[in-house]
Amino acid sequence: MKDLRAIIEAYEKVDFSQRKAALATVVKVRGSSYRSPGARMLITDDGRWIGSISGGCLEGDALRKARAVMMDKKPMAVTYDTREESNQNLGIGLGCNGVIDVLIEPVDPTDPLNPITQFRELLHSDKPLALGTIFQGPAHVGQKILMKSNQSISENLNQPSLSNLIVQDLKTVFDSRKSEAKKYSVTSQEYEVFLELIQPAVSLIIFGGGFDARPVSELAKSLGWTVSVTDECVAHIAPVFFPTADKLSLCQREFIDRDFNINAHTACVLMSHNYEYDRDVLKKLIRTETPYIGILGPRKRFDKMLTEFSEQGLTLSEYDFQRIHSPIGLDIGAEAPDEIALSIIAEIQSKFTHRSGGFLKYHSGPIHQRDPNSDQVFKQVYLEGASEKSAIR
Repeated sequence: MKDLRAIIEAYEKVDFSQRKAALATVVKVRGSSYRSPGARMLITDDGRWIGSISGGCLEGDALRKARAVMMDKKPMAVTYDTREESNQNLGIGLGCNGVIDVLIEPVDPTDPLNPITQFRELLHSDKPLALGTIFQGPAHVGQKILMKSNQSISENLNQPSLSNLIVQDLKTVFDSRKSEAKKYSVTSQEYEVFLELIQPAVSLIIFGGGFDARPVSELAKSLGWTVSVTDECVAHIAPVFFPTADKLSLCQREFIDRDFNINAHTACVLMSHNYEYDRDVLKKLIRTETPYIGILGPRKRFDKMLTEFSEQGLTLSEYDFQRIHSPIGLDIGAEAPDEIALSIIAEIQSKFTHRSGGFLKYHSGPIHQRDPNSDQVFKQVYLEGASEKSAIR
């Protein structure tokens, strides 16, 4: 979502009285690639681009292809075979060991159905969206079908039989959470469509505005997340401490559920250093949809909360224990505030992408595969002879 937001911001700055533009999208990958399907970049005819479709290998050739698309005003699908080190078609040896299909579409600001105009509306959605884009076929290349989680549909495809097939598969994307390319045969004609799940950006709420919350806020914003910081002490939430945060809120603990929209795309971090505040906030959060609740402090601090909850007749479910992370963060040996922030943000990222946060060298599957139903768990490695010590986060 960060790349998409950056592309839209760049698009709005283009002087289309002087410039032309095109949008390149990775729609299919076989083997390995630097970017996954759904990666995009906006290209202008003066040789500039924002975003990326590779690690720098394909951008130059995509720029040349994009200029032709800008002139013809017709979308083009390009296949890059990077399996050979001696691939001279692109002028360099790539060696990424994959085949990558890229759809390049003209961007015309006078066309209300141009892809950037359509994507601008996606930024404000707090629900997942499924998007189908035709990238191969005898007709309709570049045309799209957008489906919201409540099954409402927006489309510019005027072939009902093909549209119905795509819509049925788009419905399954919400459950599988996987983007993929699929082939369709309609009246003896072959089409290939990129079925894409577009997730809302992570919304992070930090409860407690201490000095160690500042690098957490900054790092989250650098990833394009929406960041809110709240505290009961006004001195802790001065704008000078959190210059990039989207929202600073002086909010009493009893009004948290009233003042914040906490949904399935919201991560909550409790780091106030005030035990009673964190305990009371936790009681509020377990009634929400948030899939991640991180609590700064040692494990015994959370154990004390559990004891008090039990005495009050409040029992946490197995799902609650899965989403509550105490101590907070991944085990990367973090000590300083910036390191702890990295540990926290990395854990939230792994939670929302359904990954375990282990070493990629021990992962046997594709790096970019994000299958929430996978049983794959990374092997963890600990230094030999390292003494076991109690966690302090």
